[in-house]
Amino acid sequence: MDLSTTLAQAKSLSVGDRIRLVQAIWDSISAEPEQLELTEAQQLELSRRLADHESNPQAVVSWNSCALLKMTARVQ
Repeated sequence: MDLSTTLAQAKSLSVGDRIRLVQAIWDSISAEPEQLELTEAQQLELSRRLADHESNPQAVVSWNSCALLKMTARVQ
């Protein structure tokens, strides 16, 4: 089965089923982190972000706070 056929089949699913499919695909990807290859630019960006976090840990915003800010922005 080729990718375009798989995508066409996925598009026929309900939104909820597509979300569950994406979650299952992501879980399968994250189960094999050694298979992920970062580009040099991606590795540099991750290193920069980690160094920034380590030098300024109090600047972290929780995921819940980010979600709340996004929801608040939609309402306004």
